[in-house]
Amino acid sequence: MRTLWAPWRMDYILSDKSVACIFCEKIKEERDEENLILHRGQHHFIIMNAYPYNNGHLMVVPRRHTSTLAGWSGGERAEFLELADLAVEILKRTMNPDGFNIGINMGECAGAGIASHIHLHIVPRWSGDCNFMPVLADTRVIPEHIQATCEKLRSALKEVLR
Repeated sequence: MRTLWAPWRMDYILSDKSVACIFCEKIKEERDEENLILHRGQHHFIIMNAYPYNNGHLMVVPRRHTSTLAGWSGGERAEFLELADLAVEILKRTMNPDGFNIGINMGECAGAGIASHIHLHIVPRWSGDCNFMPVLADTRVIPEHIQATCEKLRSALKEVLR
């Protein structure tokens, strides 16, 4: 069995987490650029992960506060996957990844950082994107500032939605 160490995640784990749901707060604020919200759908929105595993790490998040997929309407289910597909498309156009990790962590024991509000992770991957830096130097290399990535993704989104 192999063990994958990700010491940089400790910054997130130890960070102050307010009582309020960060996703519910951000969608209400109407400050999409500052909050890294790329797109608002009828039922869900696409947001950049502020603590990314890789450059371009996006999430699809329901507008309503829910921790499960149970009880979703057909429209909610369809839009969830449509926005995941949209996120993949804009990442392909801007970052040219070799592949993607896409998944949902349901519950704290499954790795959900915000267990009370379900969300889908879309993480672009490149061949050889894991190197010695996280293991030996406790350092993760994100080659582009998150705001620069956000601007590229917004531009690609406008092209796709034309």
